[in-house]
Amino acid sequence: MLLAHAGKAPQVDPTAWVAPDATVCGDVVIGPGSRVLHGARLIGEAGGSIRLGRNTIVFENAVIRATARHACIIGDNCLVGPGAHVVGAIIADQVFLATGVTVFHGASIGRGSEVRVRGTVHLRTRLDAGSMVPIGWVAVGDPAHIPPPEEHDAIWALQAPLDFPDWVYGVQRGTPRPMVEITRRLSESLGAHAGDEPAPVHKDV
Repeated sequence: MLLAHAGKAPQVDPTAWVAPDATVCGDVVIGPGSRVLHGARLIGEAGGSIRLGRNTIVFENAVIRATARHACIIGDNCLVGPGAHVVGAIIADQVFLATGVTVFHGASIGRGSEVRVRGTVHLRTRLDAGSMVPIGWVAVGDPAHIPPPEEHDAIWALQAPLDFPDWVYGVQRGTPRPMVEITRRLSESLGAHAGDEPAPVHKDV
């Protein structure tokens, strides 16, 4: 299903294909030969854009999101595995994101990199070209450090200065009742979807 949101309708190249039970919403451009498979969701919030390059495959139930603060660009010949979640990241060409991978706001993944099953690339993290995140491991920082998941304290020491609440939601760490402020802001911004409507298929990209 293609949905117009905040005055922006998806543009799908005529050689691309979107499964009928996938959702593509808002300012989304899908390039030649790309495929968005069953149950996948590509959601460009108001002011947020998503761009898929040529021959990029988004597998079943993957979620790709963009916000006004964090566009999402995925290059040519990429694979986004089943159940993966990518939000507000820049993904270069020929990147493999395996099943269940998570990539957060402001991350940058270099050409030819691999993030293996259930791997995580944290916010504002930069993976150089040809990098590999092992199964279940976490990449964090710029340049990225890749400690194993059981090293939580080491991961947190690298992650805390990246300041997830402020970078993603504009709420400073230490704000009283931060979840009240975060969910209030999200409720306001996501409420704009009440006006979404089916969009025509655009054949020119």
